[in-house]
Amino acid sequence: MPTFNNVCSVPSSFWLTGIPGLESWHIWLSIPFGSMYLVAVVGNITILVVVRVERSLHQPMYFFLCMLAVIDLVLSTSTMPKLLAIFWFGAGNIGLDACLWQMFLIHCFATVESGIFLAMAFDRYVAICNPLRHSMVLTQAVVGRLGLAALLRGVLYIGPLPLMIRLRLPLYKTQVISHSYCEHMAVVALTCGDSRVNNVYGLSIGFLVLILDSMAIAASYVMIFRAVLGLATREARLKTLGTCGSHICAILIFYVPIAVSSLIHRFGHHVPPPIHTLLANFYLLIPPILNPVVYAVRTKQIRERLLQILKTGTKIK
Repeated sequence: MPTFNNVCSVPSSFWLTGIPGLESWHIWLSIPFGSMYLVAVVGNITILVVVRVERSLHQPMYFFLCMLAVIDLVLSTSTMPKLLAIFWFGAGNIGLDACLWQMFLIHCFATVESGIFLAMAFDRYVAICNPLRHSMVLTQAVVGRLGLAALLRGVLYIGPLPLMIRLRLPLYKTQVISHSYCEHMAVVALTCGDSRVNNVYGLSIGFLVLILDSMAIAASYVMIFRAVLGLATREARLKTLGTCGSHICAILIFYVPIAVSSLIHRFGHHVPPPIHTLLANFYLLIPPILNPVVYAVRTKQIRERLLQILKTGTKIK
């Protein structure tokens, strides 16, 4: 790894350290990280293919699931190939513009994913609380607009982050980023100028996305549970709640790692740096790995279609 003088300068590139403090373990860490990335890619592509070929799955909930699959592919692919290159070849160098693009993709699509979960909560609310109007309210056009709105929100919220760094903070104390990818706070911490505006904006966006989205999702489920409790029989209540199980699991898989990582980053000053970096990578890997598993296990149509594909493949062999 090259060394750089600790003098303010305008860099053309940065050096990503991978997992700081665990450099001697990089080659071994590549095995679980590479395996998890492969599982994430195969699982999400499988979800996309199954929903595409199975016409019974052409419903709002599964269209939103396809959006999640695409987002998870973007999130994992924006970080894992570079991390594996660091592990295998020590290729930590990344250009300034590439670093800012990576930062934008990570934070933008994490914001988009939160928006899709909010749209899925709205879908479940309409399906359970007003089932007769579900097909009229959640048309394919409306689903597409909700997905586009989530994307535009992510771009508008996160777009200023790399622009403010590029325009307001051109000087850096060092070019070495003690992280495995260009996370916003890790890059801002290296700048020589006044970064308070960047810090306040980043925290504000985190509040708007995580806190407000999670509150809106929680409010929708309060209304859903009230409607479910009004059903006549226990079997009807369990069946109705079962349609929300996959969504609730996916929400927990997404929000819990982010919340834990954020809390440790802000308050866990005595937590070793490798733990910070590992958690930051896990919150980008865990949802892409587990979302396809959760929906494949809990969704009868997806499960049956997968079994049919596997049986067909076996017969061909």
